Amino acid sequence: MAEPFTYGGQTILSHPIFVETILPFLLIFTLVFAILQKSKFLGEGKRQLDAIIALAVALIVISFAQAVGIILQLIPFLAVSIVVLLVLFLLLGAFWKDSIPKGYATFLAAIVTIAVAVAVMYFTGAWEWMLDIITGKTGDSEIIANVIFVIIIVAAVTVVVWKGKDKK
Repeated sequence: MAEPFTYGGQTILSHPIFVETILPFLLIFTLVFAILQKSKFLGEGKRQLDAIIALAVALIVISFAQAVGIILQLIPFLAVSIVVLLVLFLLLGAFWKDSIPKGYATFLAAIVTIAVAVAVMYFTGAWEWMLDIITGKTGDSEIIANVIFVIIIVAAVTVVVWKGKDKK
């Protein structure tokens, strides 16, 4: 498993006041204000009223530790997911050119998607967990192996049926 990144230094950006108060406040205030502005829920040209309501909602949210905790747990997942999707889309974009035959591009796109999935699983530690299940190092290996086997059979049957329809 890949070693997790740890940072030993203390900066203003890692201080609890900043992380648990200022950043969630700015995030909630900005999101609520943007939603109110875009939806024009309170009427046209009501920026001050939208700002006051966004301020009130953001202050209420940061006053509840549980809400802030949920936000703090979701944001890293969001950021990592966006980076993974960016990498996937950049790699897929390399193969969707007019000069590459469509079948070849689809094959390369499938390979890239599998490679990105394996990379994510490797860096999160899920790869070792899957290998432990497949090799029988955990107690649930029989169930998981059977599920994987059924998925492979269903995929094979689907491919055969789908290819059979193309010939007609």
